[in-house]
Order: sequence, then C-alpha cells, then structure tokens
Amino acid sequence: MSAPEQDHDALIQQLTGDLAPVKRLAPPFWRALIWIAVIAAIAFVAAMATDRHAIAHRLMAEPDMWLAVVGSTLTAMLAAYAAFQLCLPDRSSYWALLPLPPALLWIAASGAGCLRVLRIAGTRPPTAGDERDCLIIIIALSIPLSLLLLVMLRKGHTLLPGLTTLTAGLAAAAASATLLMFFHPFDATASDLIAHGVAVVTVVTCVRYFGGRILPPKNNSARA
Repeated sequence: MSAPEQDHDALIQQLTGDLAPVKRLAPPFWRALIWIAVIAAIAFVAAMATDRHAIAHRLMAEPDMWLAVVGSTLTAMLAAYAAFQLCLPDRSSYWALLPLPPALLWIAASGAGCLRVLRIAGTRPPTAGDERDCLIIIIALSIPLSLLLLVMLRKGHTLLPGLTTLTAGLAAAAASATLLMFFHPFDATASDLIAHGVAVVTVVTCVRYFGGRILPPKNNSARA
C-alpha cells in the first residue's frame, strides 16, 4: 500500500474511530401517538372526576358544541403529528398546513355558538371571573403539555425550528382547549370565545418564542 493510501486510511480511522452508533428515531406517527396518549390519560382522569352526563348533555345539545370539540381535538392531534414531521431535516414546510382544516372547523363552530339565540338548558353565560379562569386553565394545562412535546422534539434535527415550535404550541393549546370542556359548564358567548382565543394565541406565541431554546442549539441556528 502506498503512502498516500495509508494516510487516507489513517484519516478515515481518525474521523470515524470515536463515532457512536446512532439510535434510529421511531416514526413520527408513533412519537405523536405517545404524546396523544398522555392527553388521553389526562382526559380519562378528568372525566372520572366530573359529571359525565352533564358534559354529554351540553355537547350534544347543539351541533356547534360537539363540532368545536372535534375541531380542537383533531387540531391537537394533527398539529402534534406535523411537529414530529417538521422536526426531521428532510421534511417539507408544508406539513405545517396539516392542522389548518380542523383548526378552521374549531374556530367556525366556536363562532357559530356565539350566534345562537337559545341557550342550552342547564347552562349559563360565563361571568368575567369564569372567563378569566378559562384563560388561566388553558395556559396552565399548556405549560406541561408543550414542555413534554418540545422535549420529545429535541431528538429530531429540524431545519425549521420556527414552524416546528409553532405547530407544537398549537398542539398544546388545542389539547388544553379540549380538556377545558371538563371544567366548562357554560354556553358559548363572544366574550368567552375571545378569552379562549387570547389563551390559545398566548400559548402558541410563547412556545414559538421560547421553544427554540429547548431544541438543540445547532437547530436554532438553522433557518426558521
């Protein structure tokens, strides 16, 4: 073997000698499913601690009520799945559009509830204090849910940290809005919808801004 070939082999050995095997990530679907399972477990515990009959009556009394819950639930699930897709370096930014259809359903159904003339029997309009509590609950629930999701996303190597954290924030906010139904014995009103909207926007904005600090530093220097 000639000297150049020996030098070449030595260089390869030097560069690869200390490399550790890389553990392959689970597919985005299964990683998202783990996070969704945590939400389902929280929902199960909440359902056991509340009046399930009253919740079912309130949701089924008017189409806009259950459609809003379906919309927020699907938004959480699809936004989480999109975030796990976006955390991989070879994924397209178009994955961020995946939760858009259910998000529009969520917004439209919530808005339609504010236009109803008749109130749902057994409910009352929320007071200013109730609306403040709703805002606090959504934000409080979103903190651990978004942190868990961001920690799980750290294992990826996203080139789109902005979109990744944006969809993660949307997933956490939508999941929290869905869980709120267990503690929300009120009919839909415009002021209540505004409070929910402020809470969701606050969560998404905070996760978008601070989430990049949880992702690996090398990801933060990539394009947004």
